This record gives sequence, structure tokens and C-alpha cells, in this order.
Amino acid sequence: MRSIGPMELLVILGIAVLLFGGKKIPEVAKGLGEGIRNFKSALKGDEKVEDNKKQA
Repeated sequence: MRSIGPMELLVILGIAVLLFGGKKIPEVAKGLGEGIRNFKSALKGDEKVEDNKKQA
């Protein structure tokens, strides 16, 4: 299987900017990161929940 090169990454990034817009991408990335973190902690079986986010 072939790895993803720099040209393919640029195409993917360009499509993401067109779909979500420049201002929305950091929010999407943050949500994706939190989802991955929650998934990893669920796999480990950690009971400790860290919620350091400020409530708005």
C-alpha cells in the first residue's frame, strides 16, 4: 500500500478548507482530538474523567 505524500496532503487540506471554511477547521480538529482522547481512555478503562474545559 502506498503512503500519502505531500501532494496528496495538500489536496486533502484544500478540500477541507472548501468544505468547512478557514474559521471552522480548528473547531473540527479540536472536536476530533477530544473524541480520540475519549476513545483511548475508554479502551484503557480509565475511570478518571478530566474535564478542564471552562463552561461558557
